[in-house]
Amino acid sequence: MANQFQKLAKRYALLKRGWSPQQNLFYGFITYILLGFVLLSLPFFQKQSADFIDHLFISTSAVSTTGLVTISVFDTYNFFGQFIVMILFQLGGIGYLTFTTFMLLSTTRKMTQWHKKILSTEFTLPKTIRINDFLKSVILFTLIMELLGAILFFIAFKNEGIPTLEALWSAIFHSVSTFCTAGFSLNNDSFMGYIDNNFINFIISMLAICGSLGFIVITDFGLMIKNRAHKLSFTTKIILYGFLILLTVGTSFFYFLEPSIANLTESRFLAAFFQCMTAMTTVGFNTVDFGVFSQAMMLVCIFIMYIGASPSGTAGGIKITTLTAVFAIIKSRLQGSKNITFLGKIIPYERLYIATSAFIFYTSIIVFGTFLVTLTHEFKFENILFEVASALGTVGISTGITGDLNIFGKIVIIAIMFIGRLGVLTFGLAIWSRNSNEEIDDKLLKEDIAV
Repeated sequence: MANQFQKLAKRYALLKRGWSPQQNLFYGFITYILLGFVLLSLPFFQKQSADFIDHLFISTSAVSTTGLVTISVFDTYNFFGQFIVMILFQLGGIGYLTFTTFMLLSTTRKMTQWHKKILSTEFTLPKTIRINDFLKSVILFTLIMELLGAILFFIAFKNEGIPTLEALWSAIFHSVSTFCTAGFSLNNDSFMGYIDNNFINFIISMLAICGSLGFIVITDFGLMIKNRAHKLSFTTKIILYGFLILLTVGTSFFYFLEPSIANLTESRFLAAFFQCMTAMTTVGFNTVDFGVFSQAMMLVCIFIMYIGASPSGTAGGIKITTLTAVFAIIKSRLQGSKNITFLGKIIPYERLYIATSAFIFYTSIIVFGTFLVTLTHEFKFENILFEVASALGTVGISTGITGDLNIFGKIVIIAIMFIGRLGVLTFGLAIWSRNSNEEIDDKLLKEDIAV
């Protein structure tokens, strides 16, 4: 029996090495989802039964660190079931093979080429940062921030009068969920009951921003602390500038233009900042009801979710860097410049191709996903668009229609959440890419096209 298991393991290892890095990520995350689905479907982990599609939805939402739910996590799963959900979004947050590769480095101090290819595919890094340094930053920073978050959450929940054991578990669960920007909560109304709690709002904002800014920024700052000669990379500067600008503009929009927030008095600014932050970092918690938002502000929120935050972090969306690249293309074209530049730097064409491809593919999935859901549902169009954008951006906020989706709608959202976590280009390459090198066909002729 042991020999057969070893043979199967070897065959599976050989099979994986024959896959492209994108295919390894594709099947790797599917394995996480299916394993979580099987475990959550077992009565041992449940308080009450639920349909199989709901367990699959929760597992996918957790691995993709989205946070959309069709059933209550607290009411459906017992402590062990909730623990499984937490493990799933922890694995989804730090990435496929990240922890196992870190353990490999800790023991043998060597990383195989196979591991490097997969990690380099999952995490887009500038040339100034080595994968080894980056990987250590991911694990260490995650552990430090989640531990700090759990301590702060525990103090906050105890101050709210929650019993010690319940406060401890809730603190751990919400700390991991927040840093991974997973959006899963043991409260059925997310954090709407804490809209004016400055301490809890601060904890969530701190963890979510640190997670969503990305490990590139953290690694860059870490290297600068170790070596004063090290300078922040161009990528880090774009992320920081873009994040601050979008967060400031978005908060101002929510503060001045959203009626449901304008009606608040003492907590008006806090509510405006938190809703913008939760959409941008894709953490998915909310302190006000998005279902009552005006159409104009729903559109603003969709745009913020569409962008997201930083590459190689825990947030979703097309990323600030992709938006920057697209903006640079438009600016340079309008100025008649041959080179595509931003902040006085020339952006390589390879990165521009990736950015434009991601931009087009991402937008196409939102349009197609919205079309599919509207076929079989009578919800308001803006609510469906909001739901699809939240799913693809792995945000997790909703106008309240998630639980009312039919089976077809749930399947569509499941697929979109999975694509959002994997990355639209990674998903496309996993499905359509060929391993063979591209060869130029001499029979192909160049032809012009009017644009």
